[in-house]
Amino acid sequence: MPMRHIKVLVAITWLLAGSALAENLSVDNFDADPNSRWTYVSDQVMGGVSEGRVEYVDQGDDSFARLTGLVSTENNGGFIQVRRTVAKGSVDSALGVYVKARGNSQEYYIHLRTSGTVLPWQYYQAGFEVTKDWQTIRLPLSDFERSSAWLGKIINPKSIRSVGVLAYGRDHQAEIEIAEVGFYR
Repeated sequence: MPMRHIKVLVAITWLLAGSALAENLSVDNFDADPNSRWTYVSDQVMGGVSEGRVEYVDQGDDSFARLTGLVSTENNGGFIQVRRTVAKGSVDSALGVYVKARGNSQEYYIHLRTSGTVLPWQYYQAGFEVTKDWQTIRLPLSDFERSSAWLGKIINPKSIRSVGVLAYGRDHQAEIEIAEVGFYR
């Protein structure tokens, strides 16, 4: 086989593999009893005073979580969140996290906890902004920042144990609707 044919075959194989790399893993779209998978948590578990709630909305073909509340940094607080565990082995090949969301044109965060984030205040974080329109935001694992120098600099996807969507870090009114959270490769 001539070398140019081999190069063409390699290029086609690479392109096909590239489309497979865009595959979504471990998608959650808040249908089928999200209360069994997702948990609301606020800084009140650590003495903070932020107040909020999560509501699961099912409009036939459209399901989403609505996270609302008042985030306060008083008393060393500053977050409300909705989070879920990630099944071991389900995101081993993940390159990043994506979220389909809309809201009040503010910044929100994805927090990942791993087998190495033992203490409650340890996590990996990446921020994203929402608008009033649905949009899908992709956050590569390389964009996540560690909360402590005690954590590894790079997230090993095999170690991911939970994912959370948060209103975090400043005094503000939170209003975000989340239609999907997932991992991609």
